[in-house]
Amino acid sequence: MKKYHYSILLVSLVTVGFTACFKGKSKNPLDDGQLHGVAPGGGKSMGKPRGMVYIPPGTFHMGPSDEDINYNYTARNRQVSIAGFWMDATEITNNDYRQFVYWVRDSLAAKELGYYKSSAGATGGDSAIAIDWNKARTIKYDASNLEKLGNKLILAPDNRLYGKPDIDPNKLLYQVETFNLFEAAKRENAGQPRSKFIVRYQVPIYPDTLVWMRDFSYSYNEPMTKRYFAHPAFGNYPVVGVNWKQAVAFCHWRTHIQNAALERKKMAIESDFRLPSEAEWEYAARGGRTNSMYPWGNYYIRNKKGCLLANFKPGRGNYAEDGGFYTVRVDAYWPNDYGLYNMSGNVAEWTNSYFNESAYNFMSDMNPDVRYEAKDSDPPLMRRKVVRGGSWKDVGYFLQTSTRTFEYQDSAKSYIGFRCVIDLAPRMKK
Repeated sequence: MKKYHYSILLVSLVTVGFTACFKGKSKNPLDDGQLHGVAPGGGKSMGKPRGMVYIPPGTFHMGPSDEDINYNYTARNRQVSIAGFWMDATEITNNDYRQFVYWVRDSLAAKELGYYKSSAGATGGDSAIAIDWNKARTIKYDASNLEKLGNKLILAPDNRLYGKPDIDPNKLLYQVETFNLFEAAKRENAGQPRSKFIVRYQVPIYPDTLVWMRDFSYSYNEPMTKRYFAHPAFGNYPVVGVNWKQAVAFCHWRTHIQNAALERKKMAIESDFRLPSEAEWEYAARGGRTNSMYPWGNYYIRNKKGCLLANFKPGRGNYAEDGGFYTVRVDAYWPNDYGLYNMSGNVAEWTNSYFNESAYNFMSDMNPDVRYEAKDSDPPLMRRKVVRGGSWKDVGYFLQTSTRTFEYQDSAKSYIGFRCVIDLAPRMKK
């Protein structure tokens, strides 16, 4: 009896699917004493996610496809299987991330101005669901209106140039609320209240534009600092200056706005957007070419016409030879066989995986992954996250689909971006 009691408590921690079961009809219209089943609440499932491509399930050899020139033995070739998922065809762009920034800005401004739905009460709480978005979208951020927002959102007088009021990027905080399912799934935590596994924290979400100067000593990159995220010419270029925590917050926000739209349309709630595991990333980057060195195959970084196949650091530093001095558009060059652009070069990409040198020796062969939710108080060794793909400033070795490297989760760089994945339910038959 104790075993069944544990199972019921554990399942109750799965929020979306469990809650959706109680939104269906409770009364069976066929009262004939036979088993007919009850469909979950919500209507049909969503279709193809915008800007994403499907990565089919399969098996591949994860790890080096050529000599490990560093001889560091952090990646051993092994066969693993990956379930199907959807992945962004391109890296997240400045325009994509700006939508996130503006949403946070508008929600905070609406809160300061008291733009809540009438049913939410006067206070509205901290939930963005209570905001009257029809009013929030009408807010104009000119000098006269900015003063109405007070010091909670705009620059303090001492931080202004020529006394001009403006939004303070450091005050754009996104509230993340999620369940720690890893802790909830532990046997010793069976029977614990679900409140014990709710995690809430705030993330400053504005990109660090100073990375263009910080990453390169004795180098003139001020124009990129001033224009890269702000100028429309770079709208379809990959967002950079975003650390791992900010990338995760973007995934949470993207899930929130998707689910809000699905609820309005009375459709089934889907899975969460997330960062790919390093195994998923490598599997997708290979594009079905399981033993190839690069997304386009073996063995060269140029095609037969001599054209470079990615944005990286050719030769000994001919940055302009590949057509881009820094980054390039996210849809530049040819996609791999899955339809994914720039899986090698342009910007390296965050994954969801914790970097452990010996991870390949103990990971499962089914959807392998090693995750650790590091705290700010943890030592630097525990804050490392796997980064894949190489970037515009890297040599050709880092373009290989199997090359592993890492960066600290609270560090932002001018050469690291990200893309999202989502696990969608199988299409329901009519």
